[in-house]
Amino acid sequence: MSLVLEAENLQTYYGKSHILHGVSLKVGEGELVALLGRNGAGKTTTMRSIMGLTRPREGSIRLFGKEMVRAPSFRIAGAGVGYVPEGRKIFGHMSVHENLLVPSETSGPWTVQSIYGLFPRLAERRNSKGGRLSGGEQEMLAIARALLLNPKLLILDEPSQGLAPVIVQEVMRTIGRMKAEGMSILLVEQNAKLALRLADRAYALSDGEVVYDGSAAALAADTSRMEQLAGAGHVA
Repeated sequence: MSLVLEAENLQTYYGKSHILHGVSLKVGEGELVALLGRNGAGKTTTMRSIMGLTRPREGSIRLFGKEMVRAPSFRIAGAGVGYVPEGRKIFGHMSVHENLLVPSETSGPWTVQSIYGLFPRLAERRNSKGGRLSGGEQEMLAIARALLLNPKLLILDEPSQGLAPVIVQEVMRTIGRMKAEGMSILLVEQNAKLALRLADRAYALSDGEVVYDGSAAALAADTSRMEQLAGAGHVA
């Protein structure tokens, strides 16, 4: 299996604070990999390091076979990486449709019309301001915007955060559909039980270090270890 992402020995700091201590992870073509951990474990910092938003002081990040550890964020996105950050980061003053017109047009299956087919609720709210959407609708919009880049790798940071359980299930079904269509996905999630249900493999972080690297199914079957690694987030 060819690798779309290979990060090795990431050493990332915020000022003098050493956050990531040698984090290494891989995502293969067509794989869904879950990155788990308690609050403050270093999950978001890992995503920011991969995306060039918080550059590691040491380590390697290879995307689609090319070294990108010093590349700016726009070049990483242009290489085929879609990123849905924690907190969604949509434009609240713009309509749903205007938000979908922000990404640069790229060739591929995902267009504004196909997005409306995937998320009928966004089609219904196309003229509504982003700031007036529910949390679930905003998450759908954030995912939709990333898909319009027609990425080869999609990185999702806490997509279920703050959502009602019924909406979480809908978002996870959408992620599962993208996986079924062959997209490579790195999913950062506190709800370990749901994430492991979708994932092929999993990593868990604790205090900026990888403390689990293995089968998602094996970790899901070991409830006590899952709770130890992911904390309260394992509850469905």
